[in-house]
Formats: sequence, structure tokens, C-alpha cells
Amino acid sequence: MSLSTAASSLFRGALKIPLMSAARNIVSKPAKETISTGEHAIALATMFVAILAPSGWIMAHLEDYKQKK
Repeated sequence: MSLSTAASSLFRGALKIPLMSAARNIVSKPAKETISTGEHAIALATMFVAILAPSGWIMAHLEDYKQKK
């Protein structure tokens, strides 16, 4: 079995899936339930910690990383 036939057999199943099946889950209506201010705060704090804490750790210890051989 050559590489091209193996690759075509791998992607054959993916090509059969219509693109519209993924679009069925998109909703263009407003949310059924509104989220509270506390839930907003928790979500923003979680995103802040998840994104900025690791980069802050690296920036704070940058000199330590430079000195390692």
C-alpha cells in the first residue's frame, strides 16, 4: 500500500461528513438564562488566572532560567 493510497483512505471518512452538521449546534437566539454578576466575576477571575498566572510565573523567574546551564 503506497503512502498516497493510505492517506486517501484516512481522509475518505472525514470528507463524507457534510459541513452543515457542525452548523446545527449554532444558535442565533438570546440565552435562555442570564448569568449573574457573581458568575461573571468567577468566570473572569478563572480566565485571568488560567492565562496570566503561568506567563507571570515565567516572567518572574526569567533570570533563574537564564542562569541554568
